[in-house]
Parts: sequence; structure tokens; C-alpha cells
Amino acid sequence: METKNIMIVGVGGQGSLLASKLLGHLLMGQGFDVKVSEVHGMSQRGGSVVTFVRYGDKVYSPVIDKGQADAIVSFELLEAARWLQYLKPGGRVVTNTQQIDPMPVITGAAEYPGKLVGKMEAAGAKVDALDCLGLAEQAGSAKAVNLVLLGRLSHYFDFPPEAWQEAIEACVPGKFLELNRRAFALGQRA
Repeated sequence: METKNIMIVGVGGQGSLLASKLLGHLLMGQGFDVKVSEVHGMSQRGGSVVTFVRYGDKVYSPVIDKGQADAIVSFELLEAARWLQYLKPGGRVVTNTQQIDPMPVITGAAEYPGKLVGKMEAAGAKVDALDCLGLAEQAGSAKAVNLVLLGRLSHYFDFPPEAWQEAIEACVPGKFLELNRRAFALGQRA
């Protein structure tokens, strides 16, 4: 199998690192060689966070080059657009529709761009945009956006449901397990 590439992008504090850990665990459990690389900007609350997840028969490098990502999983709409140049032609973007103002917007130096889903689609991306924050709150916590996104992402993999559940159990602390299972299920059914 050729190496597949997934980028997980978001804003610090949204749970993207847990999402990448869980996805890596799932893929290893399916017998793939997996490499995960975290690239941080100002990852403390508010800065951009990027994780590369690569898997296949044999993966030699954890880094994804521009134009090579099969999928981008985004916790925030502008982050999806910001990293779009890494998506390969016809690649898929699974994104939360939440909009978090970056510093230039907060300070009034810029405006949050409009119609981002349409712009990404016009650039050739297959975009699956979902209100993951609303579903996470419905599950019981805004912090469960990561599991809602993974539930949505699960549509694009042919892995058994129990493999996803095993990865959740292995990576999520016990006291948050039921909440995260609910969030995953809501993303999966959305």
C-alpha cells in the first residue's frame, strides 16, 4: 500500500494532539506502519497546531510536503484554508465550521475571511464541513470537538467500528470515556 497522509490542524487547546494520538493508535492496530509528527506554532491557547499522520506498509518520514496530504482534518475553518496548499488534488477536508479569530482579526488589523468552504471547494478540495462544536456541546463538553471530528472522519475509512472504540478506550482517560464515546457517535451519525 502506498503511504497515505493526513494533516490534523487547529488552534492550541482544541485537542488536536489527542486526535492524532488516537488516529495513530487506530492505524497501528490495523497493521500499518505509522509516523506522527507534531509541528507547533504558538500552541498555548490560540496558536496554530499542526500534526502530520502518515501510514502505509513502510513509512520513512513523518513529514508531509505541500500537495501530498490525502486529507486535512481541521478544528477551525480558517486553519483548514490556511493549510490547503498541502492537500493533494481531489483531496478531502473534514472541518469544524467554528471560527476562532486569529490575532490580526482580534486587533482589528484584518477581517476574518468569508465563504471559506466555497473557496476551498473552488480550489478543488472535497469539503465535509460540520458544526462539531455544537455536537460536542450536545455530547456534554465543548472540549470533545476532537472526537466529533474523528467520528466524522471515520466515514472515509473502511475500519470496523470496534477498532475505533478500542482506540478511544486506549487513548482517552477513563473518567472522560463515555463523554468521548458520545461525541464520536454524534460525529459519526451527523
